[in-house]
Amino acid sequence: MTTETAHTAVVEAVVQADLQAIAEVVAAVERTQRAKDPDGFLALFHPDALWTTAHGKVLIGLDAIAEFTRAVLPTATWDGEVTYEVAHARFLRPDVAAVKVRQVYHSPQGDTEGSPLYVMTKQDDGRWLLHTGQNTEVRADVG
Repeated sequence: MTTETAHTAVVEAVVQADLQAIAEVVAAVERTQRAKDPDGFLALFHPDALWTTAHGKVLIGLDAIAEFTRAVLPTATWDGEVTYEVAHARFLRPDVAAVKVRQVYHSPQGDTEGSPLYVMTKQDDGRWLLHTGQNTEVRADVG
């Protein structure tokens, strides 16, 4: 194995590990939403995060996100469950990723979909955190 080949293999291994870590954060979003666990959900955010809800509410900084989440999540009601999966991830830099998520609400009335975009940043300790999020409702009647 050449030095170049070895370096490429190491880089690919790091990328795969980062993609797995990002998928785990998205899975934790799903898990904490289902459990109505504000503390678990908030632990996924960078302190300087910017979050926009599916209904357009803009929350700047972890304090604002926490205030909103603690007020809304524990009492949220819905029929069915929600699933989240990484649809696409692109590294903007080795420590910054744009992550497109497929969010599906499964209910007795039928499925509805959201299309969040997360910008995630890798911390010095290797953790990936949500830095920016924009959720958008997917409407079947709009092309």
